[in-house]
Amino acid sequence: MGTKTELLKGTLDLLILRTLAVEANHGLGIARRIHDITRGTFEVKPGSLFPALHRLEEKGWLASEWGESENRRRAKFYSLTRAGRRQIGAELVDWKRIVAAINWAIDATS
Repeated sequence: MGTKTELLKGTLDLLILRTLAVEANHGLGIARRIHDITRGTFEVKPGSLFPALHRLEEKGWLASEWGESENRRRAKFYSLTRAGRRQIGAELVDWKRIVAAINWAIDATS
């Protein structure tokens, strides 16, 4: 793909939750995974990622613990809580509603 796209407000939360549904990961690993699963469309910068991780943790959707990364550095690993797993469903419903509305708008102006 190659072209970078700005994330819509709220989209980052869904991408983080979906990424962590597979396995716990540290910040850099989450950013890499989002880049990979979006085929390079989204490149999440630390200035966006870490405030989002902290916000999701404050909401009770993520838990964290310190561990060692693959390069033997101390890193904070994030995982989904039960509430976070439930939230994925709500986020997907919202996202599908947004996509449908945008599609309607595009089709209406064609």
